[in-house]
Amino acid sequence: MADRKSDFALPTLDDLFSTQEERDEARLEKIRDIPLDLIDDFPDHPFHVRDDEDMVQLVESIKTNGVLTPAVLRQKEDGRYEIVSGHRRKRACELAGLTTLRSEIKDLTRDEAVVYMVESNFQRTTILPSEKAFAYKMRLEAMKRQAGRPQQENGAPVGHHSKSRDILAEESGESREQIRRYIRLTNLVPELLELVDEGRIKMRPAVELSYLDEDSQRDVVEQIDINDCTPSHDQTIRMRKMFESGKLTAEAVEAIMSEEKPNQRERIVLRGDRVRSLIPKNVQLKDTEDYVCKALEHYAKYLRHRSERDSR
Repeated sequence: MADRKSDFALPTLDDLFSTQEERDEARLEKIRDIPLDLIDDFPDHPFHVRDDEDMVQLVESIKTNGVLTPAVLRQKEDGRYEIVSGHRRKRACELAGLTTLRSEIKDLTRDEAVVYMVESNFQRTTILPSEKAFAYKMRLEAMKRQAGRPQQENGAPVGHHSKSRDILAEESGESREQIRRYIRLTNLVPELLELVDEGRIKMRPAVELSYLDEDSQRDVVEQIDINDCTPSHDQTIRMRKMFESGKLTAEAVEAIMSEEKPNQRERIVLRGDRVRSLIPKNVQLKDTEDYVCKALEHYAKYLRHRSERDSR
């Protein structure tokens, strides 16, 4: 992934004419233990906080060593605080029975906070497609506001938007087109977005479905439940074309989703190491299927003969 630079982290005059020791001391003055009940989550925070195995390890680490890396907060006008970075640390402190969170207080505008929040969370090792989708959307909108660029009524940027997306692509290490696809996912109903996170619906068919309205998307969800399968890319393309021409009814969705796809046909998966240990070494890999079928035919005959013998 390409290196990313925050566009609000330019050095100040104090930074240029002060020593590193002075800067470290100034930073330490902003690090305090803030009561958990005074800390609010970031509005529309796109990254999930899960009580998983990693959380268990973080709780144990905090119980033993405390919070090693301070969370980053910004103070709100009402005197309360808002997490910019550190939602998992806050949750871990709650689970560990602590009442405060070691935090660094930063003076950030709303858009600067969005940028910082997205950038810090993108350091995670695992990020779900839905998390990337809403994070990219928030990040791009913050960039537009910072640059004072206009938007269309549907929220799509105009004017110099192409430059903003180029900058975001360079910072994130993903192509402009891939970022566009991720942002399209924010138009999916929660049930479909969850299937994308689970890997059951791939990116391209998910993007096609994002152009359907909510009613049509819920028709798709219903057919996924009934047929126990997800639509192929080709099927989603056809559904989108029918929707755009005003012909995508619930019956049309049902007809398309009822089609048999190659990946729906019953498959039997055999563990290669286990099967190979039962096959003579002189049987080549290309002949394995014939050998297994003949062995099964032979075993089926044996079972049939035994059943006939036992019934006499």
